Amino acid sequence: MAQELVLTTEMIAVLSILAFTIFLFVSEVVRVDVAAVIVMVVLGLTSLYPGYAGLVPPQDLFLGFGSNAVISIIAVMIMGVGLDKTGAMALLAAKILKVAGTTESRIIAFISGTVAFISSFMQNIGAAALFMPVVARISRRTNIPLSRLLMPMGYCAILGGTMTMIGSSPLILLNDLIITSNNSLPASIEKMDTYSLFSVTPIGIVMVASGMLYFIVLGRFVLPANNTETAEPGKTAEYFEEIYQVKGDAFEVAVTIDSPFVGKQILDLEKMDNTVSVIALRNAHQVSVAPTRESEIWVGSEFVILGSQKDVEAYVEKFKLTLKNELESFSETLSPNLAGISEIVLPPSSSLIGKSIGGIRIRKRYGISVLAIYRGDETIRTDIRDVLFRAGDTLVVHSTWEDLYSISKDRDFVVVTDFPHEESRPHKFMHALAFFMIALALVLFTDLRLSIALMVGAIGMVVSGVLRIDEAYKAVGWQSVFLLASLIPLGVAVETTGTAAWIAQETLRILGDVPIWVLQAAVAILATIFTLVMSNVGATVLLVPLAVNIAIAADADPAIFALTVALATSNSFFIPTHQVNALIMGPAGYRVKDFMKAGSLMTVIFLVIMLVMLNIVF
Repeated sequence: MAQELVLTTEMIAVLSILAFTIFLFVSEVVRVDVAAVIVMVVLGLTSLYPGYAGLVPPQDLFLGFGSNAVISIIAVMIMGVGLDKTGAMALLAAKILKVAGTTESRIIAFISGTVAFISSFMQNIGAAALFMPVVARISRRTNIPLSRLLMPMGYCAILGGTMTMIGSSPLILLNDLIITSNNSLPASIEKMDTYSLFSVTPIGIVMVASGMLYFIVLGRFVLPANNTETAEPGKTAEYFEEIYQVKGDAFEVAVTIDSPFVGKQILDLEKMDNTVSVIALRNAHQVSVAPTRESEIWVGSEFVILGSQKDVEAYVEKFKLTLKNELESFSETLSPNLAGISEIVLPPSSSLIGKSIGGIRIRKRYGISVLAIYRGDETIRTDIRDVLFRAGDTLVVHSTWEDLYSISKDRDFVVVTDFPHEESRPHKFMHALAFFMIALALVLFTDLRLSIALMVGAIGMVVSGVLRIDEAYKAVGWQSVFLLASLIPLGVAVETTGTAAWIAQETLRILGDVPIWVLQAAVAILATIFTLVMSNVGATVLLVPLAVNIAIAADADPAIFALTVALATSNSFFIPTHQVNALIMGPAGYRVKDFMKAGSLMTVIFLVIMLVMLNIVF
């Protein structure tokens, strides 16, 4: 630096607010977004001092809410939910299983690689959230514990965010911070160039590859094998057994050549024995839930029945069937996230009153299997096909949640069981894909501002009916938006008051005369430590101005030092403070020590590869 900086009253005030910010984040006295808003308000209150405009001018205090970074993040969130609405993630799960088979290492490789690619074009927390149902389905299909799949997925979602400049909040924010820093640079210092979409791609690819290799080679040593079950939506199996004497246990059976069922139809099965309920059928490669009464049974056909263990064993022996140890062919179709038991009431206005199950062909028409009818104090479980419906009848049914959602829109029924009822729109798949590709093309091939380009894709999905506007509002993680927008003024204060330059000066004085790569490593380690105790966005806002000033003082490239911070704030594997790690912790039954075991070495690998690749690429 040309002239030594002296600590001023403004700098002391900013350092005090910085310390207060870190205290709020670490102590978690309030939620992080609330903490960020408090800090923004405190900055605004400094303008109360007579004759002083404040650490941040009041007219600039809320500019973060309209910043390029914040609008870009909102657009990415909306597009991510739009793609999920069209069933893209479910299609992806099927493709992964088809290619990867049931081998754990191959599944980890395919899951990790796929989620990393998705994460490179949307927020990593959004990619992880979208992919969790995919991983859960794969876990059930392969019997691999969820805890051995979710952590590789989560870590690679974080790593995938380093592959493009829109993959994570810090990288989206970086160009805005560089522009802000340029405005504060002395005239003698050359202005920094901003980064293009794929500037970081070579670094991100190597990082993702290292993460995948880490879990493929060392996964059996560092990954826990927790046995966790995904809770079934709606009411519990115990509830239906206690109230309606309906057992929720599902058993898969196969038809042998000696079975009397060969050549018969579902209707015939129910006439021969109604102690159990047939809820799904598989002939060849076709699986149907609530199969119609005309569905035929052949040698090798597989179907799922609901009933008690005793009734099922007697049923299998009586009709010469093969009982399987678990659901194999139906593990995905009948997963608790996709199907289950529920209650439906017939209101007095229902057009079905006076009609029977057999008469209206309820399976074919509505896609539901009626297990019991509750009428007054009576539960009807036998010969229910011919029972005439009355007003107020409660039907205990098994169905997919998608079919139940359709029924909930029908005035003939009142669905009284809570269930996952997000409406899917597979017919809008091409619309969602088209607008996503348009947004990506605008980012890649035009000079349009990032926020505008991404918002084209988001609003396109709304206009084309992929999402309703209310769903678009719900898609936005407002906690992240307020966190980011409220911290931007603090970054401005750190930069414009000279606080960042003073900290850089003192840091260089402490380190002494060391090579530039040592300074860069020190910045990376500092960013890693900050991101473990506070949000990655907060760490980026606070440290980019500092890194720029350290680089200028050491005659290094300030843009590379700024990028070092934005990348290093993704190095959050050691404890579950990152949003992605917090998201996967509960479903997989992880404990903090599980992250420490797997994340300690991953943290070191990340730092080494990042620093090496930064110096190779730039």
